[in-house]
Amino acid sequence: MAFFDLSLDELKTYKPVRTEPADFNTFWANTLAEARTFPLDAKFEKVEYGLVAQETFDVTFNGFGGQPIKGWLILPTQHKVKLPVVVEYIGYGGGRQFGFNWLFWSSAGYAHFVMDTRGQGSTWSAGDTPDLYADGGNAHFPGSMTKGILDPQHYYYRRVFTDAVRAIEAARSHPDVDASRIAVTGGSQGGGITIAAAGLVPDVSAAMPDVPFLCHYRRATEISDSYPYKEIAEYCHTHRDKVEAVFNTLSYFDGVNFSARAKARTLFSVALMDQVCPPSTVFAAFNHWAGEKDIKVYPYNGHEGGQSFQDLEKLKFLKSLWK
Repeated sequence: MAFFDLSLDELKTYKPVRTEPADFNTFWANTLAEARTFPLDAKFEKVEYGLVAQETFDVTFNGFGGQPIKGWLILPTQHKVKLPVVVEYIGYGGGRQFGFNWLFWSSAGYAHFVMDTRGQGSTWSAGDTPDLYADGGNAHFPGSMTKGILDPQHYYYRRVFTDAVRAIEAARSHPDVDASRIAVTGGSQGGGITIAAAGLVPDVSAAMPDVPFLCHYRRATEISDSYPYKEIAEYCHTHRDKVEAVFNTLSYFDGVNFSARAKARTLFSVALMDQVCPPSTVFAAFNHWAGEKDIKVYPYNGHEGGQSFQDLEKLKFLKSLWK
């Protein structure tokens, strides 16, 4: 790996003109209103793993189209008041695994809600949520990035981002959760979903996207030859006449546009040798963020980002926010 993108000084001021469809707000308002015509119906079933310091709940709630989405809620056993909650979204291809794989935030005294990602969970960790939506849409390149990509109504991430909003609502519905103290977080795809959720839910308290994916798509496809962005490039390589339709759809799902609407306090992270989520795409979202913001930079790291170093920064960030 080596430096391949803009210099850090250039990145700090990199604020590209946003490409935003005129009906962006209406599109998302209608999408969420449609989802809310279905009951949330969040269910929390206790799972016994033999843990002493945490209790775990197998969660099911209704997401996009009223379709069931799985998740976990992990609570510290020793609490006497309602808890702030960290809602976490998972990286590309991964699923929710077992509840005992997610003990970090509950060990720090927070409620922790993990959303399974529909249609994923067969790459590096197992998932339990199918994507039941039958769009009957375009042929797509293997993976999730080009499913329904010719029409924003049918694009895959319309469903996922809606699920993410409903996950926040499900977390808030639990009686042990303080609904006024919500943080969202995730790495890579989870970071991109974090940005979208913060832009769509105006009263989220904090957002912590790490090396976020799903931002500044066109530039990503032009300067990176790594997957998953390459799925889009490969699709355009074959469907030469669909390039503008592709990027019109993606403008409804670009983290840069959600960032411009996000008012929560945020702590980003970026790695300057990251060829999966190039640093300029991360800074494009960060520099457009509407709320109070900070970013941790890891110059000599790739897509792994800060890992435990960033976990420590996030712990300090939330402690300063929720004293």
